[in-house]
Amino acid sequence: MIKYFNLLLYSNVVYGMKSIARTTLILLLVAIVIVASIAIVLLGGFNPGGGQPTEETKVLLLFDVGGRGDLSFNDMAWLGAERAKKEFNVKVDYATPRSVADMENVLRSYSESGEYDLIVLVGFLWTDPLNKTADNYPNQKYALIDASTFVIRNNEVDILFKEQEVGSLIGVLASGMAKNLNAGKVGAVAGMSIPPLWRFHIGYLFGIKYFELKTGYNVSLLWQYTNTFTEPQVGYNTAWQMLQQGAVVLYGLAGYTHVGMMDAVVDWNKNRMGKAFAIGQDASQEWYAPENIPLSGAKRVDVAVYTVIKMVVEKKWEPGIIVLGLAESGVGIWDLEGVRIFAEWASEVGKLKDYTVEEVVSIVNQTRTQYIDSATWAVYNELYQKIVSGEIAFKDPVSVEEYNSIIDALINGNLNAALSKGSI
Repeated sequence: MIKYFNLLLYSNVVYGMKSIARTTLILLLVAIVIVASIAIVLLGGFNPGGGQPTEETKVLLLFDVGGRGDLSFNDMAWLGAERAKKEFNVKVDYATPRSVADMENVLRSYSESGEYDLIVLVGFLWTDPLNKTADNYPNQKYALIDASTFVIRNNEVDILFKEQEVGSLIGVLASGMAKNLNAGKVGAVAGMSIPPLWRFHIGYLFGIKYFELKTGYNVSLLWQYTNTFTEPQVGYNTAWQMLQQGAVVLYGLAGYTHVGMMDAVVDWNKNRMGKAFAIGQDASQEWYAPENIPLSGAKRVDVAVYTVIKMVVEKKWEPGIIVLGLAESGVGIWDLEGVRIFAEWASEVGKLKDYTVEEVVSIVNQTRTQYIDSATWAVYNELYQKIVSGEIAFKDPVSVEEYNSIIDALINGNLNAALSKGSI
């Protein structure tokens, strides 16, 4: 294309010349253009795909210890990297540390290799290893997803999420479902006591109390840390205990561990122990058991991973901290189109076995319609608008002591204790 464009350009210029050597000059210019075009291509400066350098960008994505297959956080990171891989033609490698203790050595080894343009670290557990490694490799770019070292480095970008926002909306909907079931308890099966989970806890309890304020219906919360993101049996046992204690809606906040929570809800309903629901998080998890999982909160880890890879590919690196909330479409509730997309993905990889994609969407729609009434959606929409408009904003606790004090205040009905801006 460039050869013919330049040939036309030069031909037009030459056309106006009144020289008897015009033909010779044209041939000379054509030869120059052809040689120049070949040189540009050989030197890597010409790319027919849109002006990006021809050298391949190499990315390493390091999962947290849960690894692929959690149907949640790590799988969302993989989806974002795969999207970038297809759209930008980058090379992406994946690895999972064997344990938390192994993470620093893994990161140091890959950093030492100098093989990758970008190393993406998925999850809070990478914070300490990154702090101990990043300064030793100033030319290695790092992206920390869902956490921050809170150290500004030229080779580091951190992407955080406003978990309080999605948690509060889930709290409203969970309370509405509990009310519909004539019950007064909901629960959450959480992973480790780390800042992202603190924020989820604050938001979830805030939403429950907001629902009570608006409707007069009281719902109590059972919250349990399992201290693991990788053990479904622990999630199953924790969920079963909560179900026995009267919780009718359980929110999964434990990665692969909360797959066990969803299994417990399925078995509870199958054995006619009572009616209960599970709520997923991060990815749309409704497809896993659509009759038992009517909702999933969204944390767009995929968008975060895609964004940082795009920064490197387009040479628009912006170190620092990026925070994504409802207003930035970084968190939210998966709508039916999202449910469809993830059901299609599950079908493509052979995990959707008992339903068709259309059946998943239909069942989820019916369950939401039956168990979440218009009054609950009205409370949801009101809270959603307060958050998106900036009328209210949540505190981000910097210590376990501050986190615990906010939770205690919420339990006692002080919703404003959770807010850094506005009031209820």
